[in-house]
Amino acid sequence: MQTTLAQYNETQSSDGFTLQNSKLLKVSLKDNTIQAKLGSMVAYQGDVTFEHAGSGGMSRMLKKALTGEGQNLMKVSGSGEVFLADTAQDVHLVYLEGEKITVNGPNLLAFDADIDWSIERVQGASGAVGGGLYNTALQGTGWVGILSDGPPVLLNVASAPTFADAQAAITWSQGVTTSLRTDFKMKNLIGRGSGESIQMGFAGQGWVLVQPSEGRIEVTGPQGGGSGLGNLLGG
Repeated sequence: MQTTLAQYNETQSSDGFTLQNSKLLKVSLKDNTIQAKLGSMVAYQGDVTFEHAGSGGMSRMLKKALTGEGQNLMKVSGSGEVFLADTAQDVHLVYLEGEKITVNGPNLLAFDADIDWSIERVQGASGAVGGGLYNTALQGTGWVGILSDGPPVLLNVASAPTFADAQAAITWSQGVTTSLRTDFKMKNLIGRGSGESIQMGFAGQGWVLVQPSEGRIEVTGPQGGGSGLGNLLGG
């Protein structure tokens, strides 16, 4: 029997995190533990254990409850390989070397256990306008898997004044400062046009990654057709 399935053979790599393809992340655990978006496992081989990651402390739990930011995470450990994905969104890898990046919570797919995370208010977000703008900060050494709803653009914020929709800016690097800008005249022209237009401004030395979407709608409540791992883990 002739087949073209060989083009989908498993990727071989010595790295802990590697892209199986543009929409599928392969993680080789090697007796390590990672944290991943709850329900993002699509397949695994070998001895792999999944458990709910929790919030990692009372302070972080309260921030998640108050802000609505911060992804529900699961701990994945063992000596096998696990494949992670989320609704066929594009996956991008960032390797941190003691650095810090800021990520829009729903766009965080997975990260090494040695990387610390916290919930931070976006700089410049204060009062009624910016009261709900919080993101997840990651700092340490290791791999981070980022989701993008379509092919993104990487913008150098030092080259020119840079602005983006608050939901389209999915991650930015250390050294980048943020601000908020509102424009009632443009409220029906950009973004989803629901009320006033809130744009994030970026400055400093570094980059911001912008997806071609204002984010996917999160579906809540019981869903069919899945493995049910999220429910089993208490998500």
